[in-house]
Amino acid sequence: MTRPTPETLAHSARRARAATAPAPDAEAAARVTATPAAPAVRSPAPAQVSGAGSLVRSLEALGVDVVFGIPGGAILPAYDPLYDSTVRHILVRHEQGAGHAATGYAQATGRVGVCMATSGPGATNLVTPIADAYMDSVPVVAITGQVARPAIGTDAFQEADIQGITLPITKHNFLVQSADEIPQVLAEAFHLASTGRPGPVLVDIPKDVLQAATTFTWPPTLDLPGYRPTLHPHGKQIREAARLMSSSRRPVLYVGGGVLKAGATDGLRRLAELTNIPVVTTLMALGAFPDSHPQHLGMPGMHGTVAAVYGLQKADLIVALGARFDDRVTGRLESFAPDAAVVHADIDPAEIGKNRHADVPIVGDARHVIDELIAAVEVERAAGRTADLADWWTQLDDLRKRYPLGYEEPADGTLSPQYVIKRLGEIAGRDAVYVAGVGQHQMWASQFISYEKPYTWLNSGGLGTMGYAVPAAMGAKVGKPDTVVWGIDGDGCFQMTNQELATCALEGIPVKIAVINNGNLGMVRQWQTLFYGERYSNTDLGTHKHRIPDFVKLAEALGCVGLRCENAADVDKTIAAAMEINDAPVVIDFVVGKDAMVWPMVAAGTSNDEIMFARGVRPVFDEDEI
Repeated sequence: MTRPTPETLAHSARRARAATAPAPDAEAAARVTATPAAPAVRSPAPAQVSGAGSLVRSLEALGVDVVFGIPGGAILPAYDPLYDSTVRHILVRHEQGAGHAATGYAQATGRVGVCMATSGPGATNLVTPIADAYMDSVPVVAITGQVARPAIGTDAFQEADIQGITLPITKHNFLVQSADEIPQVLAEAFHLASTGRPGPVLVDIPKDVLQAATTFTWPPTLDLPGYRPTLHPHGKQIREAARLMSSSRRPVLYVGGGVLKAGATDGLRRLAELTNIPVVTTLMALGAFPDSHPQHLGMPGMHGTVAAVYGLQKADLIVALGARFDDRVTGRLESFAPDAAVVHADIDPAEIGKNRHADVPIVGDARHVIDELIAAVEVERAAGRTADLADWWTQLDDLRKRYPLGYEEPADGTLSPQYVIKRLGEIAGRDAVYVAGVGQHQMWASQFISYEKPYTWLNSGGLGTMGYAVPAAMGAKVGKPDTVVWGIDGDGCFQMTNQELATCALEGIPVKIAVINNGNLGMVRQWQTLFYGERYSNTDLGTHKHRIPDFVKLAEALGCVGLRCENAADVDKTIAAAMEINDAPVVIDFVVGKDAMVWPMVAAGTSNDEIMFARGVRPVFDEDEI
């Protein structure tokens, strides 16, 4: 990949500031075709190597093409054979960046993301991205160095019990005790991370194990007794679910991120169209079902659409597919969907019944579950059993018409953040990948960009990690180099991990970052406005009144092209200018108003029945209609 030179960056900056042409046709952009797939496995010849050599050869045999990491004392032996490896190593500026980059790579490609760090603080800096990947079920393998075995437990320099620290936030983790077991442990780690319910796996390797002599052989034999994820659902449960779907009057398909993990989006569309059941997609499932499809009600939850929230709340049947009934969707749990029977399908049996009782529990991979539901529903239809949903659709369509997503232009004439994000989505198009940080900009990006394809929306859903966007966008761009990748960040999130733009500049990773700069920690300020009497304690970041930092100068200092936009008239040409630059990272500082809020909203701890369409505006919903 070509590295940008100072001359290249200067040329790009001049070209960006002069560009006024319209954005390129979205159909001409590179198409996202990410689908979950296991990496190719190679079979190299046996060889006498060090433990470190065995580690690197294992990564090569597993088909790993990139590792994000930072060297240090305990992991240093691994970096010597990595120097001659076919595996690309990307030197990040902070281990948190390595972890989020591995996550972004995995989410965009469906393959296992790999990150590497040294012992002690290097390993503990991976804790946040590991927890993030765990909450969002992302297949990541984190490899950490550890102090030599004789020093473990002595409080040696840069020692930390990373295996113990990460035990609650990994699908599994290993402390390698012998160089001979490295190939088997690596193969098991990748198998665990990518099968069943995906998740992060940690492999901690002491320095003396990396330095020890061993014989590398491949492939190893996996030894995972008891680990047998259930892929195919029970036929009786499928038939009962199909019976309910064919007889209910107010059903909803509640679609979670598990559908994307299973590569089940084509089947989901067939099932929805076969049954004519309304579909809601969670924050983690955006793109699993086209936003523009007439059966799509939108996103449910705290900042979901009125139609999606009420559709779930008033349903008589909820068919949950790869979703987990989290608090942001259910609101106050005891008041959630009081009249609904629940069909809950998930590959993780621990999720079923965890938050909401399942009348029909189905354990299985979402792709197999959906395929078998289609067959069972077709049997019901052949027998003349089909639900009449005309009244239900009349009610939902009325809600969609009365309470569409929208926003008010700022009264003070400042730039609307919703307008910026809406135009960004329209200009960049449906084939781009959008990676959001956490906060107001994340919610606006989920609301005002239309996601028509799977794997085009990446975000930190479960953990809500500020600082996710820049490194995750970097990882996504590495995984999909021919695809346009936009990071949508807030001025607060951006200041946590923007150092990875230096990595992008030096490694030739031309991501595009839109900073929605409202001068504040926006979501916290919104809560202070609504619930704390407008007492704005410690939410003003100074990026407006003092322009500290100046994001354009910061971008240029990090080797990127920096642009700024402060009014609506310049939004389109600024985005188009960024779209023309493909040889360097681009950062746009969108200076927007500080008072914009995310609506609709269900306040934390309240019932979904109390959804507010806008400040002081509660939807009028006739209970008698239901």
